[in-house]
Amino acid sequence: MTAAMDTFEYALVRVVPDIERGELVNVAVLLYCRHREHLAVRAHLDADRVRALAPGVDLEALTDALDAWERAVRGEGPAGALSPGERFRWLTAPRSTVLQPGPVHTGLTADPDAEIDRLAARLVRPPS
Repeated sequence: MTAAMDTFEYALVRVVPDIERGELVNVAVLLYCRHREHLAVRAHLDADRVRALAPGVDLEALTDALDAWERAVRGEGPAGALSPGERFRWLTAPRSTVLQPGPVHTGLTADPDAEIDRLAARLVRPPS
């Protein structure tokens, strides 16, 4: 017997140090599964990859911003008043900052935690 499959949505979070150049580094993936009210994030800031695009980037500020995204996913601070779905929509809304969400994609999964780990390994962490 197969496990029940649920739809999920995910978006990458990327560092875009110079919007005009259009270069980016994926630093996190957000995953939301409405049927399970499940919102998760997996982040990995590869400082060397970011510095290759922007040698003068403020890595401490980027780390702080990425930590703020992780806290919002957990429902800490003002984001705590929002449901997981509302937090996902708020986090994936377009913005013009160095840390930006990518487009939202969808899929099916029986295990949202395994799915986000798979996505992070494939799309966020550098190849070994």
